[in-house]
Amino acid sequence: MTRVWDPLVRIFHWTLVITFAVTWVTSEGWDALHEWSGYAAGALIAFRVIWGLIGPKYARFTQFVKSPKTTVAYIRSMTERKEQRYLGHNPAGAAMIIALLLTLGVTVWTGWMLTAPAATRLWWMSDAHGLITSVLMALVLAHIAGVFLASYHHKENLFRSMVHGKKRAAEDSDVA
Repeated sequence: MTRVWDPLVRIFHWTLVITFAVTWVTSEGWDALHEWSGYAAGALIAFRVIWGLIGPKYARFTQFVKSPKTTVAYIRSMTERKEQRYLGHNPAGAAMIIALLLTLGVTVWTGWMLTAPAATRLWWMSDAHGLITSVLMALVLAHIAGVFLASYHHKENLFRSMVHGKKRAAEDSDVA
């Protein structure tokens, strides 16, 4: 086994999962808790962006973010069950991370804008917040499905590796 995910990436990931769940559950009613969990999500996003710039190898965006051409080719290879195994994030997973961070960031921003006084609030902000939240939930579900699919294709439990930080060591055909 090889350590891939450092403790801060794993703590970030599972804290964000909890924060997202709390924010989702409290969207109708529990306004104070909903707002504070939204602020926590915003702080977590800021941390992840910083850690993506200065963290260890597999946490860095430069290690896993690939070009659109590479990402599309990887997704195409997935449909043929010929995708390479990546020790870190694969190109599809990397694209999902960027999509999730951006969408969650917009969700936090629109939610924060809704806390402004009514006289300064944009009339469409509530609808935008609801719409982007629905997009975010669809991305979360797609992310979970992708983790299941990659776990199955590569015969390793990616959920478990995000708990203990280790993955099966790279083999000759794998991308380290």
